[in-house]
Amino acid sequence: MIIDCHAHLAPPSLIAAIRAKAQSFPSVRITDEGGFSFAGGKPTRPVSKPLSDLAGRIKWLDDNKIERQVIGGWLDMFGYEIPAEEGLRWSQLINEHLVAAAAQQPRFIPLATVPLQDGALAAQALREAHRAGVRGAMIGTQPKGKGGVLDDPSLRPFWEAADDVGSFVFIHPVFDSGDDRVHDYGMANAVGRITDTLIAVSRLIYAGHVTRYRNAKIVAGIGGAGLPYVVGRLRRNYTLDRDKLADPDAALAAMYYDTIVQDKRALRFLADVVGWDRIMMGSDMPFPIGDLAPLNIVEESSFSAAERASINGGLAARLLGL
Repeated sequence: MIIDCHAHLAPPSLIAAIRAKAQSFPSVRITDEGGFSFAGGKPTRPVSKPLSDLAGRIKWLDDNKIERQVIGGWLDMFGYEIPAEEGLRWSQLINEHLVAAAAQQPRFIPLATVPLQDGALAAQALREAHRAGVRGAMIGTQPKGKGGVLDDPSLRPFWEAADDVGSFVFIHPVFDSGDDRVHDYGMANAVGRITDTLIAVSRLIYAGHVTRYRNAKIVAGIGGAGLPYVVGRLRRNYTLDRDKLADPDAALAAMYYDTIVQDKRALRFLADVVGWDRIMMGSDMPFPIGDLAPLNIVEESSFSAAERASINGGLAARLLGL
């Protein structure tokens, strides 16, 4: 089974439901351009047609000979800035329509969103999603808005729930990396997504979350976002303060990674550092910064047939219980 482990979908039914239920979400404003503003914050980009084009998505899967696709929501829509109880209802609405899309098109494998602005409510949403048959969640790097951290002590209930139910937890960068220097030259995508994910996951590593909650299947998107390249510095930092920091080598060995590095040398290096058996093929569909022919890099990176079978779907099928 060929599985794309990293994609996004905003089902048309969800967009329609948001407009129909606007009064239920007083902290959410739909912009004239078709984006969202949460709690008076900076508007998101508009929802693009490829995010909600189901027929186009199926054609893309067929053209690329991909049998199943893991779909999270769109990170811009997660709304971590809105009040917690409203955020729970918002996440539940998104999850309802992702599950419905997967029921309509069984090639989709949905990942829930959760209200990371509140750890207990995030845990509730995750458990509800698992009871509905969802196998995990896609979470943003900055809960509670810009500058939030995934190792925030208030999020412990979420991590405990993820560990308890064995959730597939995909860590994904958010709309604003937190560094204004990347807002030129297209660097928000080329660089900002990397630094954002690198910082968020490095904090989880040093806080001990990756090894403490190892029954949760934590995925560091974008090929680990620089983690393999800086592992020596992470290790050196750990040796200088072993009493306070968790072991980065143990954490890298416990996580999983996608193939979205756009360079076969980088993918080969990732495999050399973390092991080919921790890597899953992914596209970041439908975004142009992703890899929209994702099987090619696996084919071109000198993996054996058995290794390619694992990367192209075997590992994802096992982690997701397919």
